[in-house]
Amino acid sequence: MDRFGRFDAAYYRRFYEDPETRVYDEVGHGALARFVFGFAAWNGLPIESVLDIGAGVGHWQRWLAANAPTVRYTGTEVSKAMCKRFGWQERDIARWRDRKRYDLILCQGVLQYLPDPDVAPAVANIAAMAKGLVYFEITTRADLREHCDLERTDTDIHVRNG
Repeated sequence: MDRFGRFDAAYYRRFYEDPETRVYDEVGHGALARFVFGFAAWNGLPIESVLDIGAGVGHWQRWLAANAPTVRYTGTEVSKAMCKRFGWQERDIARWRDRKRYDLILCQGVLQYLPDPDVAPAVANIAAMAKGLVYFEITTRADLREHCDLERTDTDIHVRNG
């Protein structure tokens, strides 16, 4: 199995597509997307380009297509299955840095899967590509204790303090 072989079609079916086991759905994601774009607008940060690190099943791409169709979207993923299915660029953020800079970088649910030595290079790569706003979402110890539905959340992660 390669470095990211666990992110196969079955993983995405369980945590993102099956209504019985997924963490959240398109409606929940829409609320998050409206928040991120509203925060950017409130702070006067125009968003013309988005880099989605860990694009998964395409929640962000679909929301952008429906709500901000002029925004240029780039989706990356380590999952060969999702790259094949959705056409994402196969990229490992700990080892890849684009020459382009993006108005918004989304890194939702990615860093908790990286081992400690990969986190600093990943964050450095994100910082180098950021032109405006970065949205990080990382599951922490407190999240697992206080907020996560442990029946639906993947707990096979590198759990860190907030």
